[in-house]
Amino acid sequence: IGLTLALDPVHARNGGEAVAKRIIDECHNVYLEAIKDDDFFGLQCYSRRLAGPDGMLPIPEDAETTDMGWEFYPETLEDAIRDSAKIANIPMLVTENGVAATDDSRRVEYIQRALAGVALCINDGYNVMGYLYWSAFDNFEWSFGFAPRFGIIGANHQTQERTIRESAKYLGRIAQKNALTI
Repeated sequence: IGLTLALDPVHARNGGEAVAKRIIDECHNVYLEAIKDDDFFGLQCYSRRLAGPDGMLPIPEDAETTDMGWEFYPETLEDAIRDSAKIANIPMLVTENGVAATDDSRRVEYIQRALAGVALCINDGYNVMGYLYWSAFDNFEWSFGFAPRFGIIGANHQTQERTIRESAKYLGRIAQKNALTI
């Protein structure tokens, strides 16, 4: 028995340690404490958030952003796994991780970097049961409609035509070899 939690890490900047700790305690750790005796939990993670001494900070001006307007920061998944295990050291399944990107090469890079972090965690003894990319198909995002393109399979919502993207082929090669070096 388990549940899934959306836990984007909060990184402190320029004296924002107290704000980051408060947000992590109130929005992450309270739930991780509650599931410590569960069989597993699902982790959803897409980007990080930054905290300053007066509250949350905007994405740095020089940072690459995704089509959702989030910071392009795939390493956040490794941070989320490690941070979560400090509280709820139970098996984890990455149930959502991905990027909205019109340029599929950005999706491939995001997957490469995110999975490199997962591999480091596994090598360090964290019990990561698996990884599910979000999403198989371009989907409907509640607040954004069909515009964001998360899918490793493109979907033309007018014609219903599907297009297998290079990112899907990349993930397929990883699965076939059960290794990141393809």
